[in-house]
Amino acid sequence: MAVSPMAAGHEPQIPFYRSVGNECGLFEQAFRQRLPLLLKGPTGCGKTRFVHHMAAKLGKPLYTVACHDDLTAADLTGRYLLQGGETRWVDGPLTRAVREGGICYLDEVVEARKDVSVVLHPLTDDRRLLPLERTGELLEAPDDFMLVVSYNPGYQHILKSLKPSTRQRFVAMAFDFPPPAVERDIVARESGLAAERCAALVNLAASLRAMKGQDLEEGVSTRLLVYCATLIQGGMPILEAARATLVEPLSDDADVQEGLLEAIHATFG
Repeated sequence: MAVSPMAAGHEPQIPFYRSVGNECGLFEQAFRQRLPLLLKGPTGCGKTRFVHHMAAKLGKPLYTVACHDDLTAADLTGRYLLQGGETRWVDGPLTRAVREGGICYLDEVVEARKDVSVVLHPLTDDRRLLPLERTGELLEAPDDFMLVVSYNPGYQHILKSLKPSTRQRFVAMAFDFPPPAVERDIVARESGLAAERCAALVNLAASLRAMKGQDLEEGVSTRLLVYCATLIQGGMPILEAARATLVEPLSDDADVQEGLLEAIHATFG
């Protein structure tokens, strides 16, 4: 679990994010109206970067939690721990965000255990309450608290999905990979590689993403394109960089890897 509040008293540097619609405006409105926000979209399309960008833009602390199969409600709210020979209550990231104000971001929330949704429900309606059964407290979220969650609908199955009763508690926003011209500029900006060379990578990504649902579980992410461009900018041969970033991370199947390599050779020769 990664928790990363911005350091208090320091002017935050706003992470680079290239908007493709009105997502920034919707986020700001949700924050001002004290509404929880749900982000949906494929892996590596910019959801986490977007949240970091908006938290810095609004000047609010950000508590980021990477959800996983073993994440429980207690990991979010807190627990009693033995410290210096004494048992003391230690707030979890969600409780800290509610007490102090800020944005709590639960990445891939469907991966967490089912008891997490029970904790989130009273925070996602007009009550905006966080009950702490262990301490007997009932915390009311301040005006500058915001709950943001994300997940990848492409990985959903019957055991890993958000119930309608949970989904309908959020304002929702769909993310996808940026349009080619925008993605080219993002990859160039993040890697330092010339835009015309990044354009070839973006064209290749379109071919690889077309394989999703056939040979690949997930299409190549913008993040992986940035990694590839960064290696190329650092002097690595294109085909070697592409294999390390656009083949090996996407599949372990030899036949699928061969298909990916054919697409790469067709693009770069």
